[in-house]
Amino acid sequence: MDFWQRYRAIDARDTRFDGQFFTAVSSTGIYCRPSCPARTPKAENVTFYETSAAAHEAGYRACKRCLPEAVPGTPAWNLRSDIAGRAMRLINDGVITREGVDGLAHRLGYSARQLNRILSTELGAGPLSLARASRAQTARTLLVSTDMLLADVAFASGFNSVRQFNDTIGEVFAMTPTAVRATAAKSSQRRGAGAAAPAALTLNLPYREPFDPGVFDFLAVRAIPGIEVVSTLPDGTRTYARTLRLPRGSASFAVSYNPSAPGNPLQLTAAVLDLHDLPALLSRVRRLFDLDADPHAIDDALARDPRLTGSVTAIRGIRVPGAVDPQELLVRAMIGQQITVAAARTALTQLAAAGSVAVAAPPGLERMFPTAAELAEKGRALLRGPQRRIDSIMAAAEAMATGELEFGYGDDPESLERKLLPLPGVGPWTVGYVAMRVLGAPDVFLANDAAVRNGLKVLPATAGLAADFSEVSPWRSYATMHLWRAAAAKIPRK
Repeated sequence: MDFWQRYRAIDARDTRFDGQFFTAVSSTGIYCRPSCPARTPKAENVTFYETSAAAHEAGYRACKRCLPEAVPGTPAWNLRSDIAGRAMRLINDGVITREGVDGLAHRLGYSARQLNRILSTELGAGPLSLARASRAQTARTLLVSTDMLLADVAFASGFNSVRQFNDTIGEVFAMTPTAVRATAAKSSQRRGAGAAAPAALTLNLPYREPFDPGVFDFLAVRAIPGIEVVSTLPDGTRTYARTLRLPRGSASFAVSYNPSAPGNPLQLTAAVLDLHDLPALLSRVRRLFDLDADPHAIDDALARDPRLTGSVTAIRGIRVPGAVDPQELLVRAMIGQQITVAAARTALTQLAAAGSVAVAAPPGLERMFPTAAELAEKGRALLRGPQRRIDSIMAAAEAMATGELEFGYGDDPESLERKLLPLPGVGPWTVGYVAMRVLGAPDVFLANDAAVRNGLKVLPATAGLAADFSEVSPWRSYATMHLWRAAAAKIPRK
């Protein structure tokens, strides 16, 4: 978007662009979200920034009226497979907090100095400033959504001390943490777990509407008993819950969606053993439900393809489910190759016995998905099926366990392909599927997937269009989701 396209968006107070860029106004010294209800500033006083960190680095403070930190994240970090996009995915996952700038730079294959220069040029702020903005956003969410102690909020947001937390909140919001907490509409909206379980909390997850709850169906048919639970209440509330490992310990969470509730909130209830893991948990849950997507842009592009027009009209805001653990997702993908979803679930249920017992998890969530080391040690005795497939899965588990194979949110599709294709039993389908779900890559089309082919059979036939859906690029991952949905529903051809 150029300057005037963005200016028209803020003049229209278009909520679709909240989080995708930030508006700084020189006459007031503040920065806002695009939909800020304040009077539209004069164009000569406006500067647009890609990130809130860049606006803060330029000397601006967050608007107290529109709260620009309370928005969904930008979809650009998945669209962009360059260093800036890869770095932002890792920063949001808390890598700088755990490993520092040197650790982030090492993961990306650059020196810390080079990385600082690249991010400052591309995003207007260096890695430390971007990480601080991410911590401030997490802190604001916890302050207004929970009754956690301020010290707990500080450490749960990734700050190393309460003083650092107080200073950052004061610089970014020009308010004390207590004043930020008071901005909540009603104190009764804040939820906490009480003193007995300070690491448990409940909060709402921001997203761009519309939101298609079909993501719960996708996760339900693949849920592994004891590790994942998906339920539906009589009032229509859908809930997905699971256990997972985070960098410092284990955790469990549940995400609920009630389509009839005011505002259609997505509510997260989470419990972590170490508060420092909370930013990583929030980031991974957002990736799992694809909450930073821009559904209007996606739907508009897909609807222009006659094969998808009807499906997009019926299903608005479709999401591409992400992954909370890259290694787990690779194992699930390899097991799911060339067999049905039900058969893959049965195999994964058997394999889950290799995992450790979950600590202090809710009823129904008794186990953790096995680590690569646990799979390497116990997996062969639990796996069933062709010996070649078992050997391939064990080879991948052993490579991950020894560190020979390392991949994750900081990869791009090309580096993922270089790392995974040499593995026995891994082909283009597996790489594409992992790219979709781990990286959130929006432009993957799984042409050889059986469900995709079945979906094509039940959608309207149209001559003259590309078989790989190149017309809807860069959103072909979402086209794949529509085809999977069509195959599952067996919609008759019209």
